[in-house]
Amino acid sequence: MPDHPDQSHAFGGGATDSLLSPIVLVAMLMVILLMLVLPRRYVIVPFLLFAFLVPAGQQIYAAGVHWSTLRIIILAGFLRIAVSEWKPGKKLLAGGLNRVDQAFLGCVLFQAAGMVLQYMQGQALINQLGLLIDELGGYFLLRYLIQDRQDIYRAIKCLAFLSLILAGCMVREQITLRNAFGELGGVQLVPDVREGKIRSQGVFQHALMAGCFSATILPLFLLLWKNGKAKVMAAVGAVGCTIMTITSQSSTPLLAYVAGVLAVGLWPLRKNMRVVRWGIVVFLLVLAMVMKAPVWFVIAHIDLTGGSSGYHRAELIDQFIRHFSDWWLIGTKDAGTWGWDLWDTQNQYVEVGESGGLAAFTLFIAMIFLCYKRIGRARKALEGRKREEWLLWFLGAALFANLAAFFGVNYFDQSKVNWFLLLAMISAATAKIDSKKAVPVEAERAPEAELAYAYGPGAEDVAIDAWNDGGW
Repeated sequence: MPDHPDQSHAFGGGATDSLLSPIVLVAMLMVILLMLVLPRRYVIVPFLLFAFLVPAGQQIYAAGVHWSTLRIIILAGFLRIAVSEWKPGKKLLAGGLNRVDQAFLGCVLFQAAGMVLQYMQGQALINQLGLLIDELGGYFLLRYLIQDRQDIYRAIKCLAFLSLILAGCMVREQITLRNAFGELGGVQLVPDVREGKIRSQGVFQHALMAGCFSATILPLFLLLWKNGKAKVMAAVGAVGCTIMTITSQSSTPLLAYVAGVLAVGLWPLRKNMRVVRWGIVVFLLVLAMVMKAPVWFVIAHIDLTGGSSGYHRAELIDQFIRHFSDWWLIGTKDAGTWGWDLWDTQNQYVEVGESGGLAAFTLFIAMIFLCYKRIGRARKALEGRKREEWLLWFLGAALFANLAAFFGVNYFDQSKVNWFLLLAMISAATAKIDSKKAVPVEAERAPEAELAYAYGPGAEDVAIDAWNDGGW
């Protein structure tokens, strides 16, 4: 979601110099070419490789504005759509524009409007226009690229490959105290050290970003192991993301990692999730009655790595609630006056409210609710079809891992791409389910057609193999 206007990677912010490595320039031109000429189903590969192997600080300063390389790649993706894909009446998104898309769109627009109204400066307007390209452009480009199950599994395999590379680089940071991506520029060369522990960050802008990226994609690799014929890639991804999570030396990623595993483990209770949800509510109510402080101060007692900022996270939530009147209308830029160090909004929920007010906050929560509603309806409609159920369940587990991470971080670099990718996967996986009737749009299908439905169009060979394996 949009960040504050004083950040250097945004339009109009920071120094007026370009920071672009010749290697990154060549890579960017190659990726743009590939995105223009490759079949749609393969475009996701160069896009993800570039997004997660190039520091977000790599940018070109031209015409008085900063153009990050990722922003340029996103615009190239829309150029492809405009030139070769767009036709009147043609649906470019799997299932069309759904309610999740609408909630996301509204949330981002309210945040952008809130930031402009808070600062009332031309630079703030330029900043938010740039971030709208990143947010809306990145999200809807991924919605276009992820159309079916094949696209989902292809993207997960790409993430597994990236996890292996990034894990190796983060281990190197632990050994040499030098970040390989720092040699390119756009990310610090020497990693942070807290309480004597090196916090590897790889290509990301902070160790928290690196750790949360890796922790939240673990359920996707477990899905690949369970559902696909790529167990080696699944194992590589799981090992890679585990190494990344550990070397980031941050509590929030470890909590997100555990949350994802816990959500996966609830599979046997999938038919009784209402009981689980109400059980959590009752537990929190009991906890609130026995605790002297508000229940969210449980976060203050969590320290899995030593030197964690749990109290800061709890105080951030506490002051956010206490100062509701300050931010509910259009957000606020004065949160730093609420208490010590509270300018550092490392909580996605709080960040959304502070930047866009109650409207943005409500739409953000609604977007999460709608995702789970789609997953739940689709799983019930496909009950008994294990591969389909597993796909939906593991996507839900990855979403839960992100929700846990949001209590300790807000995504401000290419980590956003990972979040947008998950939302796009959820929309694609549930696209062919009639949300009103909660049944497959095509109720009766031959086995071959049913399998093609599961794996996506053009996957007859994969579908037949799966049928022969007795997976369904």
